[in-house]
Amino acid sequence: MVLSKAASESDVSIHSTFASRYVRTSLPRYKMPDNSIPKEAAYQIINDELMLDGNPRLNLASFVTTWMEPECDKLMMSSINKNYVDMDEYPVTTELQNRCVNMIAHLFNAPLGDSETAVGVGTVGSSEAIMLAGLAFKRKWQNKRRAEGKPVDKPNIVTGANVQVCWEKFARYFEVELKEVKLRDDYYVMDPVKAVEMVDENTICVAAILGSTLNGEFEDVKLLNDLLVEKNKETGWDTPIHVDAASGGFIAPFIYPELEWDFRLPLVKSINVSGHKYGLVYAGIGWVIWRSKEDLPDELIFHINYLGADQPTFTLNFSKGSSQVIAQYYQLIRLGYEGYRNIMENCRENAMVLRKGLEKTGRFNIVSKDEGVPLVAFSLKDHSRHDEFEVADMLRRFGWIVPAYTMPADAQHVTVLRVVIREDFSHTLAERLVNDIEKVLLELDHHPAKIQAVTSAAIFSDEKIGGNGTTVKKTALETQREITDAWKKFVMDRKKTTKVC
Repeated sequence: MVLSKAASESDVSIHSTFASRYVRTSLPRYKMPDNSIPKEAAYQIINDELMLDGNPRLNLASFVTTWMEPECDKLMMSSINKNYVDMDEYPVTTELQNRCVNMIAHLFNAPLGDSETAVGVGTVGSSEAIMLAGLAFKRKWQNKRRAEGKPVDKPNIVTGANVQVCWEKFARYFEVELKEVKLRDDYYVMDPVKAVEMVDENTICVAAILGSTLNGEFEDVKLLNDLLVEKNKETGWDTPIHVDAASGGFIAPFIYPELEWDFRLPLVKSINVSGHKYGLVYAGIGWVIWRSKEDLPDELIFHINYLGADQPTFTLNFSKGSSQVIAQYYQLIRLGYEGYRNIMENCRENAMVLRKGLEKTGRFNIVSKDEGVPLVAFSLKDHSRHDEFEVADMLRRFGWIVPAYTMPADAQHVTVLRVVIREDFSHTLAERLVNDIEKVLLELDHHPAKIQAVTSAAIFSDEKIGGNGTTVKKTALETQREITDAWKKFVMDRKKTTKVC
């Protein structure tokens, strides 16, 4: 099922000027062509279309890695034809995955003995990792409830309203109620006190976020753990914690090593992390680590032998490429602790450069915190004339992709812009972005206020002369059309008089 639309329905063919030396006829857009075309033509047609994509390096909306060293690129290309699931055929790739799992488990302070191996698995990202962790919590809760002769039909998870959409997917797909702690002004993460108050006997886990997507802030996992320990003692329950460290899992161990958020806390039973974010690998790799074997029910693990040997598997998908696993291992041994720490410290410093530059304009409130994921979330101080969505839209003229969005309930009246600082975002780019934002603000200052323009248009077109000569009110649709026409005229007039540099 196609859920997105990016082309006109009337444009049913693909045309390519530069491929005309190979083919003379256009290709159907949504049907397989009847005949083959030269490989040069296929390449050129696709390459021409891809030129219209945004520049990944200037996509400041994404946490996902957009640059790796050429040596790692070579390793990825050399292993692109290996199926990760064929463990018997590619035993070294399987070994590299196991090494990654153990390295990450030790990074998260898993309580492992000298000869004990970690429990975890590579995934296509944190979304799959969260699904697997959630299923483990649900099955453990069900097993315990059934043994006690209690119903298992109403499981729930307690989270903050700031969770990423993958948690909503898990709840809906696997029939688990999602109990969300609402946000409030100046507090845009889950409140541990309110979260623990919402826990009941049907709660399979409380999910804490180490690096909120909205503002990068780390939730207080230590306080959550302490409060939940006390509640478990009072009630006799055994409610555990899962830490969604998709963004912060490769940050906190290196620049906030004293922060207790991981397996040092007894109720933390599983942690997910995105290797393709601050793990510094291209998109397509995540990890989920369990505290011990007891936290992953055996009945969730499948054993297959039709690929040549007995192979355990616990994933939602089956086949996938090996490249990202190999790239993750490359980064872990290439950079080591020192290299990751240097990169994360540089990201944090560049975030401070951007933050100070924005504060210097006097036009923004900073919503993000100093401690957390290296990003800057900010909002306009004055919304009387223009809003964050206009700023985001105009920044695209300079090539920057900066998202504007509203906060979840109960802070949905707050709108912010967010810039994610990745390894490939330099001090110079931070300064350039501030300069471009100042240009955008200057241009917006010379525009008529959007709210005033819309209001004026609505007042002007509020009434019309009816067929019998009487004055009648226009319908909402007629009013909206007139407002739209007024804006179109305004834009066309500006195109005639404004020069773009």
